[in-house]
Amino acid sequence: MALTQRLELRQGQSLVMTPLLQQSIRLLQLSSVELTAFVEAELEKNPLLEHDPGDGDTEAQAPQDALLPATVDQTLSESFAAIGEMDAEQSSFTDDPRDSGADGPPITGVSQQSTGGDSGEIDLENFPLQKPALRAHLEGQVALAALDPHHRFIAEVLIDALDEAGYLRADLAEIADRLGVALFECEKVLEILQGFDPCGVFARGLAECLALQLRERHRLDPAMQQMLTRLDLVARRDYPALSALCRLEGADIADMIAEIRALDPKPGLAFGSEHAETIVPDILVHRSAGGWQIELNPNSLPRVLVNSVYYAEVCRKNLGRSERAFLSECLNNANWLTRTLDQRAKTIVKVAAEIVRRQEAFLAHGVRHLRPLNLRAIADAIGMHESTVSRVTTNKYMETPRGTFELKFFFTSAIQAVDGGEAHSAAAVKDRIRELVANERDHVLSDDRIVTILGADGIEIARRTVAKYRDELRIGSSVERRRLRQAQANAAAVQSG
Repeated sequence: MALTQRLELRQGQSLVMTPLLQQSIRLLQLSSVELTAFVEAELEKNPLLEHDPGDGDTEAQAPQDALLPATVDQTLSESFAAIGEMDAEQSSFTDDPRDSGADGPPITGVSQQSTGGDSGEIDLENFPLQKPALRAHLEGQVALAALDPHHRFIAEVLIDALDEAGYLRADLAEIADRLGVALFECEKVLEILQGFDPCGVFARGLAECLALQLRERHRLDPAMQQMLTRLDLVARRDYPALSALCRLEGADIADMIAEIRALDPKPGLAFGSEHAETIVPDILVHRSAGGWQIELNPNSLPRVLVNSVYYAEVCRKNLGRSERAFLSECLNNANWLTRTLDQRAKTIVKVAAEIVRRQEAFLAHGVRHLRPLNLRAIADAIGMHESTVSRVTTNKYMETPRGTFELKFFFTSAIQAVDGGEAHSAAAVKDRIRELVANERDHVLSDDRIVTILGADGIEIARRTVAKYRDELRIGSSVERRRLRQAQANAAAVQSG
């Protein structure tokens, strides 16, 4: 068979990612902070856009219908549907793993923040504590250490090799070879730097970091040195093995473990150049007489208007072709941005309202009543694609009477109930496990015992799932909890004696 070349003309239909459609997708998944930054950039480069003062100013109005492209409104209303269709056609799209029904973040990690306001009063929450950078903190101490220029250069290189936790991860021999100096000189400088504040910095491992802090407290005796060689036994609280290793009684071992646990394993994290940003919720949920009231947070929405007065004045002038083309492009972009922001706000409210409707029991009674929920259920209920719901719930927060939560928090996997009853939320089951362990009295509950108790409550769950949730909650096994109780009992007996 001979290979030949030929031309063919085919006709087909496909969705094209136009720049304006790409902008719609990008705006939909931006957080409130990122959206504000994007709008500020658009205001700088588009002369027809300006801030909405919100005080009834009539100078800046939305342009008249005669000035608008005929297809803008129709295109905007179909944009988000087109996004869903394009995602459905392309298999490369992947949502956040939690969207498919994985567990949400633990409720204890959620913080309640103030939304602030425009009252003109100073809000201290808007001025987060600035931590000095670790590098600058150490360089200041190098300047006071009276090192000669040769050793000061080595110290600067060692500072550059630190990670954010304050550990020296680079190999000292490689640094010495790269600088062309003897290894003992680098070791000498490192010994000086290990005496800097914070104590434990420049350690090459966890054991050395703890040893530096214990030496500073004059508690690095031979028994403690032996214990630092087996930190794995300390983590498991294996008191019999540690007693044999250090040749001490159980009460002394308990005191030594308590000293180690009081140390800072990552001293460098107390410093840093980044500051924490206050979370500004996008949705506000309040209890009202008829149920729950849902509204957008006005402090998180950038408000812009298209200045039709300025546009009309410029159009009266004798403009060239390039100027008219630029002005027309600015008008189209301004119209598109204002309507995209409006469509984005409506979509967020629609998704949030459906979430509140399905999780009303959680808002009323707490995490134990959180229902299983996934993206498909919300998408089917509001007539949108799952990818659109995924973008809406990304980096968006809802302020409720129970705290401020990311919208993805409300999506949790389902755990089947006994006898085919209503499924239970994974977050609710975790909270139940946490409660069972916290209420342990004389007997420590094993994973099998927890499975039995949950089964009596109508929750069908496997033992390995209980172990998985227990690890996520940072709860030790029954053996570790039993050892800890025994150590605490021994310590209490020594103190009382």
